[in-house]
Amino acid sequence: MNQKQDIILKHIREGKSQRQISKETGICRETIRKYVRDYENKLIEVNDDLGEIDKINIINDITSKPKYISSPRVKKALTDEVIERLKQFLRENEQKRLSGLSKQQKKKIDMYEVLLEEGYNISYPSVVNAVNSIERKKREAYIRQEYSPGDIVEFDFGVVKLQMNDGTIKEFQLAVFTAAYSNYRWARLFPKQNTGCFLEAHASFFKHIKGNHRTVVYDNTRVAVGKFVGHTEKEPTDALLKLSLYYKFRFRFCNAYSGNEKGHVERSVEFIRRKAFSREHTFISLNEANAYLDEVLNKLNSRTLSNSNKSPFQLLDDEREYLLPDMPLYETASISDLRVNKYSTIMVDSCYYSVPDDYVGTMVRCKIYTTKILVFYNKKEIAAHDKVYGMNLWHIDIMHYAKTLFRKPKALINSTAFNQMDNMLKEIYSKYFNSNERDFVKLIELVGNYGLVTVNNAIKNLQEVCPTNISIDKIEFICSRKDDPKIIYLEDNDDEIMNNSLNILNEFNSLLKQ
Repeated sequence: MNQKQDIILKHIREGKSQRQISKETGICRETIRKYVRDYENKLIEVNDDLGEIDKINIINDITSKPKYISSPRVKKALTDEVIERLKQFLRENEQKRLSGLSKQQKKKIDMYEVLLEEGYNISYPSVVNAVNSIERKKREAYIRQEYSPGDIVEFDFGVVKLQMNDGTIKEFQLAVFTAAYSNYRWARLFPKQNTGCFLEAHASFFKHIKGNHRTVVYDNTRVAVGKFVGHTEKEPTDALLKLSLYYKFRFRFCNAYSGNEKGHVERSVEFIRRKAFSREHTFISLNEANAYLDEVLNKLNSRTLSNSNKSPFQLLDDEREYLLPDMPLYETASISDLRVNKYSTIMVDSCYYSVPDDYVGTMVRCKIYTTKILVFYNKKEIAAHDKVYGMNLWHIDIMHYAKTLFRKPKALINSTAFNQMDNMLKEIYSKYFNSNERDFVKLIELVGNYGLVTVNNAIKNLQEVCPTNISIDKIEFICSRKDDPKIIYLEDNDDEIMNNSLNILNEFNSLLKQ
């Protein structure tokens, strides 16, 4: 209970005079008279004709603590001239944002330092409070949305850092789609945030759901927005225009710095990144990371939603009939005509990839995807590589150098091709062809013709029969005869005559040894 309430209660309940209250409390009579008179006047104003809000305000005044009017203070440092200067700084920042120079705006500390240099005597907190007061914005209200099936899907990129098997930390781009109606989430890791990855993400997602939504919502990513026209209008990139014409979907962009307008996907990037890679973050390759990501997404999309009795998988099945028709996979590769250099390689994105040594000096056509490279000569595929990421890296297939190595077998051991060779092939070399490079080159030709698994199985068969004499001719004979269905092998037959014959031969062999 405050002092004012105590005085009023003593007067109206206990019937004490103002003089008695003054003696008991030690408060001067003028103050007591003021409290009592103010209470009686306010009480008269409370009647049935008074509005509810006004009545509440008067009652609050009667029961509230006394208020004291402090003398108004004049701001000496924050003058009209300083405020006008701060407004000028803010106008300059707005102009820089429109010109694409948002990272070069003045912060409040920069404004404060400029004012000091210009001779104004003002504190940093005064500048902060003044700028906040000038540019104070109203809080934004969020409007709950209801979506129709097959209508809207939202797209965004997010950064994910993973540790590769060699211990290095690499940065990847997480492309995420979230269906607004079903809350179905799809994601894929890409090496970069470029046009090729953007197109491949869309083509893969649309093929995954066997159709596509009627509208795709984007933020202001540079692979979707080609140019800003004024403060709000945006022009799409040519790649987005072609993609939308092919799949027949509409697109729209969020306002700048308003990723929340997408509604779902801004949260989905953080959600998927945390659910997938907070537990596992070390992978051998990008393909392994994407396979793990698929497993996590299957679990997330199988959970029953809190606002529905169905899972995103089930809701996606419900909205499939409303999707636009499934289209053949969009071609996302870029085409380049490249010349094969003297090392029988081509250079793509500062990395080198081998082609068969027959094509040194010729022009070949390359289809460059985000994760693989296909090489063609006269419309015939002559080489295929998984794409590597970095600078001056070499991806060599030793099969491409069989003819050159047959002429120069001693060049094999110290070559990049040998270092990048399959471990199984390296083991075969160390066991059976060490210091016999010419025969090993012939073996490489066999691997190219029959496959590494077939050649390795042939060597294992020879090792059981004659481990001390494993030759190229025998390996080739087994590889070629195994493909003939008319050939009958001893291990495939187990009759009495064969067994008796083998026993006789073994007994004869024992007699010879005696």
